[in-house]
Amino acid sequence: MATPSLHPMPAGAEPTGDAVSAPRAGFWKRQLRQWHWISSALCLMLVLLFAITGITLNHADTLEAEGKNSAAEYELPAPLVQDLSAIEDEAVLTRSQASALRESTGIDLSGRVARNEYGEMYFDLARPGRTANLTLDLNEGRAYHEVIDRGTIAMLNDLHKGRDSGVVWSWLIDISAVIFVIFALTGFGLLWLQARLKPSTWPLTGLGVILPIIAYLLFVHS
Repeated sequence: MATPSLHPMPAGAEPTGDAVSAPRAGFWKRQLRQWHWISSALCLMLVLLFAITGITLNHADTLEAEGKNSAAEYELPAPLVQDLSAIEDEAVLTRSQASALRESTGIDLSGRVARNEYGEMYFDLARPGRTANLTLDLNEGRAYHEVIDRGTIAMLNDLHKGRDSGVVWSWLIDISAVIFVIFALTGFGLLWLQARLKPSTWPLTGLGVILPIIAYLLFVHS
């Protein structure tokens, strides 16, 4: 049998401030925990990627490998050279042109913009960690393909910066940044709710805020 309360609330009495704030605090705690774990699950891999590549970027001169150069030269069919020579203004390669170039060079240029400048076309084929280009010399009827592979660390560093990564990766960086903000703010909200139970909360939080400011003022700002 349940023991009756020693101080039952009189009928019609208004709840005290603590009685009102407790359900409200519980509601916010549940909401913050929900958003915190969801955002942490979504951004876990990207947080690790950007944290690790923050270190590799800071020591890029030491960690990045020397680029490995490779070059190739191809002869272009006369009908294709004649077809490409007709391009004067910037225009997207047609399917037949891209297909013919793929057969001749092994490189897919579908959807690429071509521009004929004095009988020469240049295509930037750079990707994260790799510099590459294809030059079509229509006067000689030849193609020149050059690649500089800078290794895995350089690739990860370029992904961190969004360099040569395309529109989709750029959007992914923006979306992940929003998720990081949600993760940080909900974490701060949980700190706020738990602070009275853990006296070290605000000293540690304050230290995390002050250290970057001190480092900037003393060692960066001039």
